[in-house]
Amino acid sequence: MAEDSCVVAAGVPLAAREGFTRGNVRNMVRLILNAVIYLGSAAIGLFVTSLILGDDFKLPIAALLLGTVLFALFQMILGPFIFKMTHKYASALTGGVGLVSTFVALLLTDILVADFSITGISTWLAAVVIVWLITALATWLLPLFLLKEAADNRKDK
Repeated sequence: MAEDSCVVAAGVPLAAREGFTRGNVRNMVRLILNAVIYLGSAAIGLFVTSLILGDDFKLPIAALLLGTVLFALFQMILGPFIFKMTHKYASALTGGVGLVSTFVALLLTDILVADFSITGISTWLAAVVIVWLITALATWLLPLFLLKEAADNRKDK
């Protein structure tokens, strides 16, 4: 039988038994870095939006952690799904994918996190735009800071 990375022997893929390669480690580091950036941008977006919108966008610090994790998870899942659906069925709406996925992620987070609430149509509209804008900017800027710090640490060694 030819040894292939997909071959499973004794319940363990051969690639897993062969150990980590540099490519595997780089992919894992990239995955972790992306998750940190996603969670960080979601936390910043939700927190700043709660400061801007005040009592109509209630997200106590205790609910921020759960809200951040759920919002980031929903965004990671919904973004590509909504993009694919709009591209396939309504290509003219493709530009609004970020806003739509932000709205749906906020709605699901609002439903699932007890202490999180958004009241009023104008607050919902403002929240979607503000969270979308801040998370987009944070997703763009956070890697610059994280990678700069990592590069500085590497130079010191």
